[in-house]
Amino acid sequence: MLTGDTFSSSTFAIELGKFQVETVQDVSGLTLEQDVVEVRQVSATGELIVRKQPGARKTGEITITRGMDKSTAFTDWIKATLVNADLDSARQNITIALKDAQKQTVRRIHLSNAWASRWEGPQLGAANSGNATEQVTITYEDITVE
Repeated sequence: MLTGDTFSSSTFAIELGKFQVETVQDVSGLTLEQDVVEVRQVSATGELIVRKQPGARKTGEITITRGMDKSTAFTDWIKATLVNADLDSARQNITIALKDAQKQTVRRIHLSNAWASRWEGPQLGAANSGNATEQVTITYEDITVE
């Protein structure tokens, strides 16, 4: 790969704890954000000075869209929080691995203490010819980009 080349962002893998999530169609909402704190001071001459400084890091949410399939590991993890209300055992670290054209990992995004906070089932209709997909909103406490 030449220096400065970008890689295809459409090739990625999602690792949830010990297993890889299968049949992922889309991941959205990846953001790294922190609060901005405004500090107001008065100078020795009585002039108002307003300064901004970084505050606490914000937690975030991502949405994973995936096909409805027979894979049970991801579905069981979703049920642990949304059905069984077992948040302590459901918290997992998630890694999103971005791959280049040769399927080599070139960047990793780690989400700490993640858990499923919302599940949305497929839109069902007799006239629909598209795939049945589910959307899962995942809330996390911290994000690290390598």
